[in-house]
Amino acid sequence: MPGIDTSRSFIPLNIAVMTVSDTRTRETDTSGDVLAERIEKAGHHLADRVIVTDDLQMIRNQLRTWIADAGVDIVISTGGTGLTGRDVTPEAFKSVYEKEIDGFSAIFHRISYEKIGTSTIQSRATAGVAHGKYLFALPGSPGACKDGWDEILQYQLDNRYRPCNFVEILPRLQEHK
Repeated sequence: MPGIDTSRSFIPLNIAVMTVSDTRTRETDTSGDVLAERIEKAGHHLADRVIVTDDLQMIRNQLRTWIADAGVDIVISTGGTGLTGRDVTPEAFKSVYEKEIDGFSAIFHRISYEKIGTSTIQSRATAGVAHGKYLFALPGSPGACKDGWDEILQYQLDNRYRPCNFVEILPRLQEHK
């Protein structure tokens, strides 16, 4: 059975949070708050937190900044994963991926379907790897951020989770280089 192996020590990660929105401010960024609170409650470090407008190049630039930053292990974004003309987060993320983590989207949709039914089809949540960093793009609602963190990321970003997790292979993501 999957679960936490308490005989292993927890390894805190440096996680950056990006809210993608044309309308949110730090005071109204409830989805970013959800992620920041859960990251810190889990024992990880909030490495950085920004709000970026729904602009492909601005999102891509922020991703590249964090990918190059040795103080960031993981990037989690919220917002911009829908179907409207302004929703370009998946395109920005995919433009920097070396490898896409297809299973993340599949599991996210399964979890989301249980809560919102077929409306989950309107999300383009995505995840991938770039230069030894994990990148996760979640929808902009607080509920979606809770689902993504509580049901997937809190486990996969915990090296004690068995039978396997993202943390234990983090040092091997750049073996080809």
